[in-house]
Amino acid sequence: MKTLTKFEELGLSQATLKAVLKMGFEEATPIQAETIPLSLENKDLIGQAQTGTGKTAAFGIPLVEKVDTKMDAIQGIIIAPTRELAIQVSEELYKIGSGKRVRVLPIYGGQDISRQIRSLKKAPHIIVGTPGRVLDHINRKTMRLDTVNTVILDEADEMLNMGFIEDIESILASTPDERQTLLFSATMPGPIQRMAEKFMKEPQVVRVKTKEMTVPSIEQYYLEVQERNKFDVLTRLLDIQSPELAIVFGRTKRRVDELSEALTLRGYTAEGIHGDLSQAKRLSVLRKFKEGTIDVLVATDVAARGLDISGVTHVYNFDIPQDPESYVHRIGRTGRAGKKGIALTFITPREKSYLAVVEKTTKRKMEKMKAPTLDEALEGQQKAVVDKIVQTIESNNLHYYKAAAQELLEENEASTVIAAVLKMLTKEPDNTPIKLTEEQLPQKRERKPFDRDRRRKDDSRGSYGGDRNRKKAPVKPRSGEKRTGGKSSKPRSYNHQ
Repeated sequence: MKTLTKFEELGLSQATLKAVLKMGFEEATPIQAETIPLSLENKDLIGQAQTGTGKTAAFGIPLVEKVDTKMDAIQGIIIAPTRELAIQVSEELYKIGSGKRVRVLPIYGGQDISRQIRSLKKAPHIIVGTPGRVLDHINRKTMRLDTVNTVILDEADEMLNMGFIEDIESILASTPDERQTLLFSATMPGPIQRMAEKFMKEPQVVRVKTKEMTVPSIEQYYLEVQERNKFDVLTRLLDIQSPELAIVFGRTKRRVDELSEALTLRGYTAEGIHGDLSQAKRLSVLRKFKEGTIDVLVATDVAARGLDISGVTHVYNFDIPQDPESYVHRIGRTGRAGKKGIALTFITPREKSYLAVVEKTTKRKMEKMKAPTLDEALEGQQKAVVDKIVQTIESNNLHYYKAAAQELLEENEASTVIAAVLKMLTKEPDNTPIKLTEEQLPQKRERKPFDRDRRRKDDSRGSYGGDRNRKKAPVKPRSGEKRTGGKSSKPRSYNHQ
């Protein structure tokens, strides 16, 4: 049996090792154990791994190790497909580099470019950016990459699907020939392989075996539910399972708004996230979810792309996704880095054929779960309340309340008092169904063929992590319209000072 590698065995500096251990890491994941030593030797590397395997730390730790903080120049650049992923990678690098005081700057579409330029003048050591916005700065000559010694391409296959392959090649051409290049991708399609051959020098290949991917560590269930009963079943599951952190996936933005509002009315701490929210609002919701201020995050597929939040115990597919690949991406939000997770999918009678397609893709059979009854939900709530009462008793900090308790017991039986407490702390059942009109219910839509030029044009407007100010593929105003620019949020610069 292969022994696990501890970070103390990887030859890291004390400053970086201290920061890594402070983050709660103890033993390296398989991709970290193989990637970090090779990267520290400045070898080019291809890592074939999905999200959830710890690849951000796999490339982030050696990148931080090699940064010379006495040199005020960009030394490493990471290209990511979406703004959400760019932000998350930046945050993790900030934590890894806290011991060395490494300066990290995320660059992505949707930010005010003039503020980005001011942040770039403060000489960050590492840039994490989306392809279009990085290329925009290169063309404007507001960012020079001639001091870069490490380039990392994260989720390269996703960037290929979004039409960014030419932008990436232009960025690589702007960096020194004598550099280290690391490429990470879940799959290795032809264009990615050709790019690796063109821009990398004898790359080492690190592959994470299928058994180490995220899906096998997730228990998968499905429930046959009529559309009108979905919401009641969801709330009963939440009451019975009491997830620490849960993500509920809806197919449309309107569905997400309806669900988050209805869950809040039922007494759950829930908020929604989708593409129509401002960047500041999305970041606020994600921050509260990570901190545990909200227990349930309701999201669309696009909004959840690239999310890397530890501690998610349950994923609920309120609506089935449009394709099996999206299903795998959704349930991968739980069961991160080898931890266990639970995924539950609601299937209406007309969607039963979807099961076979998913099981063929995941090579795992989904177990059928019976929808819980109202009595079971109430029993689950009462159990959670009893557990909370027991924890409070064990805390032994009750002297302020004993006089009032004694007075209650003198006038009432003990069982009556406890029953009243349980009733007070348990949410009253609400059988009012969620109000959804026919047009709000998921509709079957004809899938249009992939149009790369249109996707690239959409990316130039800022969607899918694209860039609002790109010079390529300009968006012409409609007849009679005047093009205006929206107010953008201030870029977040992680500056250890």
